[in-house]
Amino acid sequence: MAIRTRFTDLCGIEHPIVQGGMMWVGRAELAAAVSNAGGLGILTALTQPTPDDLRREIERCRTMTDKPFGVNLTILPSVNPPPYAQYRKAIIDSGVTIVETAGHKPQEHVDDFKAHGVIVVHKCTAVRHALSAQRMGVDAISIDGFECAGHPGEDDIPGLILIPAAADKLTIPMIASGGFGDGRGLAAALALGADGINMGTRFCATVEAPIHDNVKQFLVDNDERGTNLIFRKFHNTGRVAKNSVSDQVVEISLREGAVFQDIQPLVSGAKGRVALETGNLDAGLVWAGQVQGLIHDIPTCDALTRRIVGDAEAIIRGRLSDMLSGELVAA
Repeated sequence: MAIRTRFTDLCGIEHPIVQGGMMWVGRAELAAAVSNAGGLGILTALTQPTPDDLRREIERCRTMTDKPFGVNLTILPSVNPPPYAQYRKAIIDSGVTIVETAGHKPQEHVDDFKAHGVIVVHKCTAVRHALSAQRMGVDAISIDGFECAGHPGEDDIPGLILIPAAADKLTIPMIASGGFGDGRGLAAALALGADGINMGTRFCATVEAPIHDNVKQFLVDNDERGTNLIFRKFHNTGRVAKNSVSDQVVEISLREGAVFQDIQPLVSGAKGRVALETGNLDAGLVWAGQVQGLIHDIPTCDALTRRIVGDAEAIIRGRLSDMLSGELVAA
């Protein structure tokens, strides 16, 4: 039996599990596999070099699944920003019905997506930002706790507090992100008030993830301590896997008078892509969250999704129900 929530109803999916948009990883192979498993797969728009390449990737994904999937569009301030409006048009023209937005001042994009009937899920790291997005007219929120890979914001609020704090104030569906990788996490997220979970790092350690096997095994071998927080000094905190590159970034950043230009050569996205595609773990940053401590295998997306949902159902129907009946149960 599937777990039905407001989010599964909104997006027309079977299971309340979303594969977050990840640079270089959110490609058709992974998105289609997650969607075929009953979750919501997400393509990453800016992984594609041009809007036309995105159009082709969307069509390629459609040849691999007939289930709903979405596209992530992350808007970041930049000296030379990508042509966001053209990527947005490619998404709309391609008939995509679900978009995950993230980043800086998305109002223009949200308005256009909504005008074309697109469901907008906005990703944020603070309750105040979630409320702002709700007022903006988005359909759902993805709330990122401090445990997450990527950019957890500057408030350092972990999911155990952030999720119920957001649930107390939001009226639209919300999925929880950061630290989720098994059925216990899904059951916990639902108990805290979320309508599902978003997983990034966990889906990287799957058969279908389009990254090198060395990287997948690296995620399995790491534990919950295997991350570094970078860019803290520059008020753009990022959580990445602990490797020689991120160790060096932390060390340089701690030097008195250090500026971003001192670490810029180490943190380029191009070098991170080399690490993911070649398996050379010292080539660049590998973005990963603390959930590494809960990753012990490299299953297919279908097997992983079925296991998470099955385990969550067993916890809800079994262990928690037994506690209500007064029966003693094993931890």
